[in-house]
Amino acid sequence: MYRKRFDGMNCSIARALDEVGEWWTLLIVRECTQGMSRFDEFQSELGIARNVLTARLERLIELGILERYPLEERANTFGYRLTEKGDELYPVLVALMQWGDRWLAPKGKPPVTLVDDATGQPVKAMSVEGKAGKALSFRDVRFAPGPGATSATRTVIDDRNRRVLGESDGEPAKKGRSR
Repeated sequence: MYRKRFDGMNCSIARALDEVGEWWTLLIVRECTQGMSRFDEFQSELGIARNVLTARLERLIELGILERYPLEERANTFGYRLTEKGDELYPVLVALMQWGDRWLAPKGKPPVTLVDDATGQPVKAMSVEGKAGKALSFRDVRFAPGPGATSATRTVIDDRNRRVLGESDGEPAKKGRSR
């Protein structure tokens, strides 16, 4: 069965899912953030079939999320590490982990706590914040056309703002609206 591709959609979320939306992909990235670098480590830790792992590693290299490098301690053997593009997936993993901790942890007990190495303090929960630092939900954020917006994207933005924020014809709804 073939999976639908989203690379033709004018949506950054859809395009990102084309690259990292398959579950093994994010689990491999997670293992890299935990210090894994060798094929046998990924295979052993994840329990993933060798052919599937090979395909995922090759795809992650092709996408520029991982890079292959020679392992000094093992002749003719390569390791895998995150590129800058791959490193920037870390907040995505943390947000997904925090969501899973809140909603899916057995008996509400998360298996891991992230702690700032320098201070020993727990890492703050990921959130979308305004300039003043106030946490914002999707109901507090207005979409605006970006430099890559097409006319279809502008229509989607206008429809979204109308449905979520109660705007009409690009005019903001009055403050204090009920939700």
